Amino acid sequence: MNSVRQFRRQSWLMRNRMGLISMAAVSAYAVFVEWVWGWLSLMRQWAEVGATPILSALALLIATYFVRCYRIYDYFPEQTRGRFLTLLRVTQTHNLLNIMLPFRAGETSFPLLMRTEFGVPLLRGTSALLVMRLLDLHALVIVAAIGLLGASQQAGWWVLWLLAFFSPLGFFLLRARVLAVARRLMPGRIAPYFAEVEAGLPEHVPAFLRAWAMTMLNWAVKVVILAWVLAIMGVVPFAASFGGALGGELSSALPVHGPAGVGTYAAAIVAGAISFGAAGDPATLGMLARASVNTHLIVVVSAVAGTLLSLALKPKA
Repeated sequence: MNSVRQFRRQSWLMRNRMGLISMAAVSAYAVFVEWVWGWLSLMRQWAEVGATPILSALALLIATYFVRCYRIYDYFPEQTRGRFLTLLRVTQTHNLLNIMLPFRAGETSFPLLMRTEFGVPLLRGTSALLVMRLLDLHALVIVAAIGLLGASQQAGWWVLWLLAFFSPLGFFLLRARVLAVARRLMPGRIAPYFAEVEAGLPEHVPAFLRAWAMTMLNWAVKVVILAWVLAIMGVVPFAASFGGALGGELSSALPVHGPAGVGTYAAAIVAGAISFGAAGDPATLGMLARASVNTHLIVVVSAVAGTLLSLALKPKA
């Protein structure tokens, strides 16, 4: 009888593992926000801006999570076909853990969850994650370069920007030669592992172009949303809001950030805003500090709300 009860308990845990992991992450995050800022303080700060802009920003940020999920859905079509909502839970749990844990320790959850839920080998999932993170960083740098170049009349800079823009495609087209050289140089015993790493790369040019396009769309939309949020909080000119949004997102994409981005995200917003034209006087710096913390809180809550939404959208059995 005990063995039957234990089997049923294990079976229930296996069936509900994603929901349990997600709820644990959400609960930990909610406690963390209360400890660092306090939910009442957060609500009071947002009340000054108004409910409509805040809710609109949250809705738009959550929409970007669906784009990011579809990128992975398209990246692993055989494994994820017909299970988009399950994948949404995986991507949202990974996103929440990645934001919450310092030094990008949460990244390790992606290959583990993909193996558990979809049977994707660890090395293949890790390889795919590396490709997507490189595309993320490239997209942010390219968007930042647009802001820095602005209305530049120097054609040479724009030519360099175009070369940088298309560089991922160039590297992808060269992958066969690079992989062939790597296979010749590596010891034979590593070959099976290398095959899994290679399998984590996009299969062909159309697949790569789709992943690249969705990456650019996701980050362009997210930066514009956050720039708009900073603008309605008083950050001027709009170029400074744009720079602040870029600074915050670049800090989240780099290998080192504080737990939940506390300290690093807000500081990067202030640095980015000043670099793109915000004044540096004490009054403006005070306003930038408040706006950066409020914007960071919106990002935090959007991550929690997106995860709760992924739990509410229960996949069909």
